[in-house]
Order: sequence, then structure tokens, then C-alpha cells
Amino acid sequence: MAGLPVDYYAALGVSSTATTQQIRDAYKRAALKTHPDRVPSDSPERAERTRKFQLINDAYFTLSDATRRRDYDSARTYHGFGSGASSASTAYNSDGDEDIPDPGANPSGGFPWSSFGFSSKAKNKEEEKQWENEQFGDVFEEMLREEGMAEQGGQPTGKFWSVVGGLSGGAMGFIVANFPGMLAGAVAGNRLGAVRDARGKSVYAVFQELPASDKSRLLSQLAAKVFSHAVGSG
Repeated sequence: MAGLPVDYYAALGVSSTATTQQIRDAYKRAALKTHPDRVPSDSPERAERTRKFQLINDAYFTLSDATRRRDYDSARTYHGFGSGASSASTAYNSDGDEDIPDPGANPSGGFPWSSFGFSSKAKNKEEEKQWENEQFGDVFEEMLREEGMAEQGGQPTGKFWSVVGGLSGGAMGFIVANFPGMLAGAVAGNRLGAVRDARGKSVYAVFQELPASDKSRLLSQLAAKVFSHAVGSG
């Protein structure tokens, strides 16, 4: 049912009157909650998580730009959607997998709102994946900067390497040289971090190189911090 409209505000769990910052904050929570790497690669949940992750990336791509949002709002009003808060407005404020918004199709119309998002503009799956990674990578690094784990340019800090080193001994060897052997957590993290920093790797590039299980654990740790901040400021 690809041509039916999707409510991007409901996808992010915000009101249609949300500020740009509120949309960005909602995207952070939604991206962490739906990111496919939070479950094992062979999990039956992964396909559905991937679909929802693509949806919230499309929503953020559309609503974070003033021109795209204005065009989208005009189409949304024309097709009879109200301006109130979505019923999903608090859905991403806790770190659980239940109640992830899944905005349904509006049976009253068939406007192809997916054309506002970048997924429909990608030439192929590889290009779509690249755009999706770049978008999430930007926000991921912003979140890590807020936690003191990344420099302004996206370079990892000692705190980041301590966290990564503490995930598992094998993770650090995998990142630095793919060599076998167990490495001490925080100490190895800081030492090997200096080697990796010299190579100019961003925190997101390092994240992409992590084994799937360690990606999941790092995302979960970051999610817990982001969600606690959201609840504390709500």
C-alpha cells in the first residue's frame, strides 16, 4: 500500500505544531528505539524494525527542513488531517519496544506522502541505506557529544573508548586490527583509542565496525541515557 499517506508527525510522536528542536529530540528517541542493530541480525524483529527505522528517517528528513515541511503541511491540510498532537506523542519516552507508533493509512485519500521522504527518491537500496546511515550518523554523533563521548568534529573521546572497551574484550581487537585475543576494557579502550584517533575515525565509523552484539549494547546504553533525559525534562 505504498501510495497511501503516512502521518510523519505521528511517526515521530509529536504535534504538528512541534518546534524544530522538538522534532530533532523526538527523532533521537525514535531512531534509538527502532534502530535494527538493537536486536540480533537473525532476530525475527529485524525486518519490522528496519521498516520503522526507515519510516522515522523519512519523517525526520521531511520535517527537519523548513521548505519540505511547509510543502508537506500544505498537502496534509488538504487531505484533512488535523493539527493536534498525535496519540503517539509520548511513545518514545521510555526504552521499551512496545507501543512503537505505526501510523496507518488514511482511508479517505491516496496522496503519495512517501514522495516527501528520501527513501522514495533513492535510486536503489544501497543509496537508500547510505542516506539513512548518514542521517542517523549525524544525530548519533550529536548524542555522543552531549554525553562527552565525541569531540565537536565527531572524533572519539577517552570516555567513548572506555565504554567501547568495556563492551567486550573482543570488540577493541575487532575495531583496531581484527586480531584475536581478549583486551582489558577501559584501559585498552583508551590506549587503542589513541591509535584509532590518529587514523581519523569518527565515532559513527567506529560504531559501524563493531560486532552486531556490541552495537546493540552501545545503542541500549545510549538509549537509556537519552530516555532518562527526556523523562527528566518532560
